[in-house]
Amino acid sequence: MRYILGLVLWLGLSVSLLTSCAAVRRINLISTPEELKLGAQFSREIEQQITLYNDPVVLAYIDSLGQVIARHSRRANIPYHIAVVDTDEVNAFAIPGGYLYVNRALIETADTESELAGVMGHEIGHVVARHGARQLTKRLGLSIIVALAAGEEPDLTRKIVADIVAAGGTFSLLHYSREAEQEADRLAVRELYDSGIDPEGIVIFFEKLLSLQKRQLSSLEKLFSTHPPTEERIADVRAEIVRLPEKTGLSSNSQRFHAIKERIARRRSQKNRR
Repeated sequence: MRYILGLVLWLGLSVSLLTSCAAVRRINLISTPEELKLGAQFSREIEQQITLYNDPVVLAYIDSLGQVIARHSRRANIPYHIAVVDTDEVNAFAIPGGYLYVNRALIETADTESELAGVMGHEIGHVVARHGARQLTKRLGLSIIVALAAGEEPDLTRKIVADIVAAGGTFSLLHYSREAEQEADRLAVRELYDSGIDPEGIVIFFEKLLSLQKRQLSSLEKLFSTHPPTEERIADVRAEIVRLPEKTGLSSNSQRFHAIKERIARRRSQKNRR
């Protein structure tokens, strides 16, 4: 049985996802409790294979920012688990069940809190829309996903997680369609707006990524491969922002954000001097 499941997995990994969001929505989904169990299974394996950033002050800030966004999302009824990964790759990724991983380099690259919040909101949007659960169910089948969630296929779970970690979060089974990316963008705009954060930060960060992309920075390759910052996406986000009602007091920055960036920079400087 495990040989067959493994074969299904690796066949799935070799096939590009060309289906639309409409097709993905038609498939049967695992229940929310099963999705939470699946996320817990994956996260345990992931955190054995990555290096977590172990500064509790930085983690507390990132967690608090993510929890604010999650509370204002359309799926605030599940717990969100947020961790920081110690890597020079500029990226973030979410897995089913409300598990979000933010790379240290993403924090360093963002110039404002709203830029960072925009990326986190986008990943939370994937959780809200259950894109990960849908893609996994479509690719592997409902019965296999239920078995994974129940912990009945630990070898297959480890194979899936090994692919996630090796690709820096760009797991091909969770490589979303353009429609899914656009939906996550739209959800992020609303999440930030409802959280009191200026969603314009999403546009600013996309524009920055487009500029950096032209210079082909290697640290951004994984982010570009999964979340290409196209002119079309920028236009779509701007249009979504324009549709929002007028709202004063939206924040784009905070002293705490800059204190965290300075703290990370000091730590890196001290590490490099050793």
